[in-house]
Amino acid sequence: METQGKGIQEVLDAKIEKSVAILKENLNTVRAGRANPALLDKVTVEYYGAPTPLKAIANISVPDPRSLLVAPFDPKSLHEVEKAINIANIGINPSNDGKSIRLQVPSLTEERRKELTKIVHKFAEDAKIAIRNERREANERLKKQEKDSELTEDDLKNEEKQVQKKTDDAISDIDKITLKKEAEILEV
Repeated sequence: METQGKGIQEVLDAKIEKSVAILKENLNTVRAGRANPALLDKVTVEYYGAPTPLKAIANISVPDPRSLLVAPFDPKSLHEVEKAINIANIGINPSNDGKSIRLQVPSLTEERRKELTKIVHKFAEDAKIAIRNERREANERLKKQEKDSELTEDDLKNEEKQVQKKTDDAISDIDKITLKKEAEILEV
């Protein structure tokens, strides 16, 4: 009987893991004053009529801590890449030298750091909400199993405790990840 609840626990683990991975992915796109190729992860270029991720059509490198170098594999796409970076509104103006695009990552102002911190906290809160929703769904499935006599009342309580512990652990992880990113942003 207890194996019924285990399937729900495994699904919950996978969904929590996915929520944390999405948070990390979102945080990578937040500029922290240092050049990071992940800043361009969400940039899509109109390439031969199809929206294509920038990293699929160009080499992105970090020649120094304050700049990114974008070298398209197809030199004819240089103008489209520059246009896509401008449209992405990442707060960096591209500089086109005819062969590649250089992005100078400016130092962050105190005001911009505070804005970025708010964005980080919003991403973290979204992840926490997603995890709490998963907790609620898992508990509802467990209660349904108990109602259908697939779980005993004691098993239900134990499973709900496990769900709560996993939720608490995930939220604690999110807080740690958020604090680390915040420190990175506020570092001068």
